[in-house]
Amino acid sequence: MRWLPAFLSASLFAAGSFAAKKSSEERFAEFHAKQTSHAPVKLNDASFKSLTAAPRDYSVAVVLTALDARYGCQLCREFQPEWELLSKSWVKGDKSGESRVIFGSLDFGEGRETFMGFGLQTAPVLFFFPPTTGPHAAASPEPIRYDFTNGPVPAEMVHSWLVRHLDGRPHPPVKRPVDYLKWAVSFTMITGSLTAVYVAWPYVVPVIQNRNVWAAFTLIAILLFTSGHMFNQIRKVPYVANNPRGGVSYFAAGFQSQYGLETQIVAALYGLLSFAVISLAVKVPRIADPRSQVITVWAWSGVILLVYSFLLSIFRVKNAGYPFYLPPFM
Repeated sequence: MRWLPAFLSASLFAAGSFAAKKSSEERFAEFHAKQTSHAPVKLNDASFKSLTAAPRDYSVAVVLTALDARYGCQLCREFQPEWELLSKSWVKGDKSGESRVIFGSLDFGEGRETFMGFGLQTAPVLFFFPPTTGPHAAASPEPIRYDFTNGPVPAEMVHSWLVRHLDGRPHPPVKRPVDYLKWAVSFTMITGSLTAVYVAWPYVVPVIQNRNVWAAFTLIAILLFTSGHMFNQIRKVPYVANNPRGGVSYFAAGFQSQYGLETQIVAALYGLLSFAVISLAVKVPRIADPRSQVITVWAWSGVILLVYSFLLSIFRVKNAGYPFYLPPFM
């Protein structure tokens, strides 16, 4: 059985030599007919040699891939549909073959000798073979290799790469098939959203037009921004910190730092002060009973005193030189 590999190599060489005897036009007509019915053309070692043999007055774009699962080439399986899309779009847009381009695909299982001949250790590899004769002949007959270092690429990017090497020839665009499922899902989502808005609109409008709702949103936004919430998001400050006595510090000393819980406490104090002032200005005058009105005034005034006193004590924690204070928090 030792003679079998040698016999196989000799047979492939003889096939390639015989194919090379065909004229460039005959080979182009043969492979163009194949890709018209099925693009890209599936190649093996012999047909690859025949297709790329010099002289040739046409271009060849061929992917050397390894689609079998045992090779574990995920990039090969991801790129193959894009390569087929590009090939079919190009051939469909250039049925007469005016661009003189043949698209091929050579799998490792059918092209081991070709892979070894190029010294390839990885896949996929995309080669572009320019013409060696004719008006578009390249200065060098060596193939041009596409770079896959950035991972899988869409058909449009490979199309742009090919166009750069096919100056003065037709460049049929890539045409992706219509994704009817995507359109159906989008239509369903839009229709469902419009239906939900139509049904909920009578209930949503009163909420949107409610002055109290807008007042609440406005007050919450003011409290968030005046208490330093945006500073926390930008600086990514800690929520609390340990103090030298082994306890927990809720307030950071200095005006250039703060804790997350600190801003929440300050926002709550500001909110309580605001609610107390609003109640004194709006709610208390509406109380009909004079005695209840007086009690409410004193109650809210006491709340304002206590909360404001505590707020001033926090200011002194932030800045030891702060001169103002108010009992009972001295």
